[in-house]
Amino acid sequence: MRSTRFLFVVPPLAGHVNPTVAVAAELAARGHEVAWTGPGEALTRLLPTHSRLFPSGDSPRGYAELHERWRDLRGVAALRFLWQEALIPLAHAMLPGVTAAVRAFRPDVLVADQQALAGAVVARRLDVPWVTSASTSAEFTRPFADYPKVGDWVAERIAGLLADCGDPGGWDPRFSDRLVLVFSTPALVGAEETFPGHYAFVGPALGARPASADFPWDRLDPDRRRVLVSLGTLNREAGARFYAAVLGAAERLPADVQLILAAPAELIGPVPPERVLLQDTVPQLALLPHLDAVVCHGGHNTVCEALAHGLPLVVAPIRDDQPIVAQQVVTAGAGVRVRFGRARTDELLGAVTAVLGDSAHRRAARRIQASFSAAGGSATAADRLEKLL
Repeated sequence: MRSTRFLFVVPPLAGHVNPTVAVAAELAARGHEVAWTGPGEALTRLLPTHSRLFPSGDSPRGYAELHERWRDLRGVAALRFLWQEALIPLAHAMLPGVTAAVRAFRPDVLVADQQALAGAVVARRLDVPWVTSASTSAEFTRPFADYPKVGDWVAERIAGLLADCGDPGGWDPRFSDRLVLVFSTPALVGAEETFPGHYAFVGPALGARPASADFPWDRLDPDRRRVLVSLGTLNREAGARFYAAVLGAAERLPADVQLILAAPAELIGPVPPERVLLQDTVPQLALLPHLDAVVCHGGHNTVCEALAHGLPLVVAPIRDDQPIVAQQVVTAGAGVRVRFGRARTDELLGAVTAVLGDSAHRRAARRIQASFSAAGGSATAADRLEKLL
């Protein structure tokens, strides 16, 4: 097969970038050329060294201020903020850079993340075949079925974006009509839904990550059950109350359980070192094979990475797609859901005890793990992309 150029269009979010890194590595190993476009400051930290990057959408003030305003929002308020203050402005900001990237790189196929709407808009404008990279499965479960007015409001925001871009509309930049790569499987999303043939459920695409700080591997106790507690990269600062409940549960868990807590030390205070290993960051993919369970916020990447290792979960969803992903975990039997904003020690203690002690959760996690393995991950994604040519 001839060498082909693939351009990945991504937002400045680790969970959306990571799957593209794995797929791009597979494509590069097959002799294809790959590049990315998106906010350069963030992507430089998230992409492998020497990746080809065309910056687009950088904010003069960065995204720190936006994150500060978004961090404490919940429910519909968080969803409205996501679309009105983040995704639509990001699309407008990225349009010139994505256009320049397409003209400079001349891709044969453009792979646009669902939340990087500029990718699809530019691909249509410049007549480049485009594919959707769906780094969360939430929008494949009819998320607004119970809230039709919210769904209509989102559709209006998208229609407004297309109108502002001079596009006649009548289509949805979140969903390609040629290929949609979904980094999950029906075993987690739910097998009752019916999807078009161009929706490819490839499972998680796991690949190399940029090097992280040294991790004290020698402090992992091989004679104890080990549980990772992580709220991801964007939610850590909002977790003070949740962390307090975690530490309360740690004191009452059986002595053969060790918690690995990924959190800012300034929010935690002193921890009992015999029960809790506190680290600001952890090498998550490298750590997962050494664990027995994961406590997280329901982020799609963390959930799928844990299930790819057959690990049951305690999920404490915060906002956006996380409640939907958390419900997928519970419905599949692979974990327990707890509250985030009103986290209680007793609730967390019971949830962690349940996922460690009830073999049904582990069996369900391993069933999903098997479906992920069969789906093929980045290799299957690359296969489907090559078939477009």
